[in-house]
Amino acid sequence: MSEADTALILARAQFAFTVSFHFIFPSFSIGLASFLAVLEGLWLKTGKALYLDLFRYWLKIFAMAFAMGVVSGIVMSYQFGTNWAVFSDRAGPVIGPLMAYEVLTAFFLEAGFLGVMLFGMNKVGKGLHFAATLMVAVGTFISAFWILSVNSWMQTPAGWAINAAGQFVPARGWMEIVFNASFPYRLVHTVIAAYLTTALVVGGVGAWHLLRRHDTPQVRKMFSMAMWMAALVAPVQIFVGDMHGLNTLEHQPAKIMAMEGHFQSHADGAPLILFGLPDDEAQTVHGAVEIPKLSSLILKHDLNAPLAGLDTIPKENRPPVEIVFWSFRIMVALGFLMLALGLFSLVARVRGRLYDWPWLHRAALIMSPAGFLAVISGWVTTEVGRQPWVIYGLLRTADARSPIEAAGVAGSLAAFVIVYFAVFGVGTWYILKLMSKPPHPHESGLEDAPIRSAGVTPAPAIALGEHEHEAGGTEDGR
Repeated sequence: MSEADTALILARAQFAFTVSFHFIFPSFSIGLASFLAVLEGLWLKTGKALYLDLFRYWLKIFAMAFAMGVVSGIVMSYQFGTNWAVFSDRAGPVIGPLMAYEVLTAFFLEAGFLGVMLFGMNKVGKGLHFAATLMVAVGTFISAFWILSVNSWMQTPAGWAINAAGQFVPARGWMEIVFNASFPYRLVHTVIAAYLTTALVVGGVGAWHLLRRHDTPQVRKMFSMAMWMAALVAPVQIFVGDMHGLNTLEHQPAKIMAMEGHFQSHADGAPLILFGLPDDEAQTVHGAVEIPKLSSLILKHDLNAPLAGLDTIPKENRPPVEIVFWSFRIMVALGFLMLALGLFSLVARVRGRLYDWPWLHRAALIMSPAGFLAVISGWVTTEVGRQPWVIYGLLRTADARSPIEAAGVAGSLAAFVIVYFAVFGVGTWYILKLMSKPPHPHESGLEDAPIRSAGVTPAPAIALGEHEHEAGGTEDGR
């Protein structure tokens, strides 16, 4: 392997590592911000302190997850300039403004209202505080909007031209660039994935406390809300994923071929390969367990529809099937397990055993990290399936990297691994510590901590916020 190839692999590994770490936190905070807005809205509507207790409980966890997401995200911008300078130069006129829009809209919105949301419960009116919570939730969605628009343009580039300097520049206005062919599908699929990820975490925490006999109204309520989310949204996500797959077949057929393990074309209906061992060298799937013609039915809605295989793609333009094949199956399997958990919870709810069925609680606890695994698997499928292109069909990944020696990239990768596991490992440990304690009546808010640490008695406004509508805290959570 040449020095250039080694440097390319290390640069890709570094970006994959840092992005994977970063993706964990937004996939949680996007859904959690909306969950907090729902909780505060329910508290204001019903006056039940139970919702305020849950809001304050999850607000502490959101603060940590949001902070780690922001810090880990900053690294992305620097890596464009360090390891991928050629990409930054050539795609900068298109990518740069879109990322700037994310900062000017989403980040400023989040930063402007985050302080009020975290510490202003007893310093501003209820309506203003709720508005701040809504703005943070909207800001997380807008952030996802712009980042996914950038990445989708790299998957399905549109509205571009090449200038005299060899750069990609807008040619027919920004609307075609922003709303490129794959963007709507990827936005909906990713945001729903974030909501499911949050629901599974909330459900897992509730299940943990139910198994430990912390059977409080607060625990019951958050477990019930999470199970409703899993039951209602998981089937929607499967449908959206299918639509996204059809869009990918149209615009990135090689990716679908790799996901399906179709090395050869099928003229009279392609099988759905459930399992097997893909072999890029031999161009086959060893020990394939398959259902005849089902892939054609799924992708073309016709059992006998022909499907092209990777034998129609030049070898140098094919993605690595061995990775994409399995990452796709992990994502799909987790999606159906989420659906099964949602259906399990509906059975328990109908039978009146939602809160006292240990098998359901064990299943919810086991599934609590499934959302994170699914979004990472989906990201691997999307990004590795795009190879060997960084801008699909236009700019190769090998031609986009900076002229840095392998030793330099290896050093920075090692530093990232050490720092990330140390810093974010501690942060994750603290989040898990917060989750290990059940929410309780009169849950303290973030704004209370500095007052109490200074030994000052909470102000009457704080006492009112904690005890208002106290009778609502006895609700059984059904």
